[in-house]
Amino acid sequence: MKLNKQDILKALETITVAGEGRNMVESGAVTNVVTFGDEVIVDITITNPSLQAKKRTEVDILKTIHDLVYEKAKITVNVKVDAPATPKVNVMKGNPIPGIQNIVAVASGKGGVGKSTVTSNLAVTLAKMGFKVGVLDADIYGPSIPIMFDVEAERPLAVNIDGKSKMKPVENYGVKVLSIGFFTQPDQAVVWRGPMAAKALNQMIFDAHWGEIDFLLIDLPPGTGDIHLSIMQALPITGAVVVSTPQHVALADAKKGVAMFQQESIDVPVLGIIENMAYFTPEELPDNKYYIFGKEGAKNLAEDLKVPFLGEIPLVQSIREAGDVGRPAALQTATPLESAFEILAKNVVQEVVNRNENLPPTEAIKITTMAGCSTVKKK
Repeated sequence: MKLNKQDILKALETITVAGEGRNMVESGAVTNVVTFGDEVIVDITITNPSLQAKKRTEVDILKTIHDLVYEKAKITVNVKVDAPATPKVNVMKGNPIPGIQNIVAVASGKGGVGKSTVTSNLAVTLAKMGFKVGVLDADIYGPSIPIMFDVEAERPLAVNIDGKSKMKPVENYGVKVLSIGFFTQPDQAVVWRGPMAAKALNQMIFDAHWGEIDFLLIDLPPGTGDIHLSIMQALPITGAVVVSTPQHVALADAKKGVAMFQQESIDVPVLGIIENMAYFTPEELPDNKYYIFGKEGAKNLAEDLKVPFLGEIPLVQSIREAGDVGRPAALQTATPLESAFEILAKNVVQEVVNRNENLPPTEAIKITTMAGCSTVKKK
């Protein structure tokens, strides 16, 4: 059988590029198609450098051409990777961690908006894209990252680095993790005053051997308080993202979270706002959207505050189930959640690139105490 180039292109139009919502041909991923008798060569360029993405692309093309054009076609797929460049190093002042290029704080004005869920899924998505990723669970009083990465029973090991004993972060799904949860019992309440909590955080930050990291995500506790100031005092943060749900009470607190980072004395660039639980989609009606918490509240807030809107994450049962069993939902392939987190991750990467190209290095803040009150200023 003699294959036709137009038939091949028509078949490839049925394959959607993950995270883009467009097909391979429309997106420009397919760069060339050559047919010769029953043989066909497809040249395609993808942005995801992971082996899984390459294999999935190849399998999708083979299956589609065999199913829709000719089941005995001899197919060669040449996959070229054009991955997004790693955001250039932010030459940070203060106390930078050797090997870590970008530090992104993930914050929320209030609890219960899914900040840790967003952090864990954003981390594994960045790792799938080929970046080196770490997560520091700074939610001292309610650490949940070990559960979400299925490493509750793990403990960091000690390694010798240049004659000094350092903690080796626990690793799963290609992400390095440190959390106060590794050092406490599951039923043990952490009842610490601010200075003790700050000391524990500093140990996890500076007494750890993170190695080479493109993105260190810091899962901050909810609100705007002492832990936040301690983190920004210890580290110059590349930028912050704020997680909110669409309802008014959450947006009011998210607005305060953005304002905290934008204070002149703190001045941490806000990379954008993420809307979690944007709409509910039942499993049996995957095309339906129910805006049970309101519609586009966080998106409108981002427009009002003139900060980027990074993306919306739907409320679906599987994201809760995945977090409970310690396997972030973004690891599932060919799902709306995978696509949503891919869009979110790409937007975060782009905003980090923009921030590093257009803004000066972040400085760590200095906290001084006078007459029983704290004063925050730049170092």
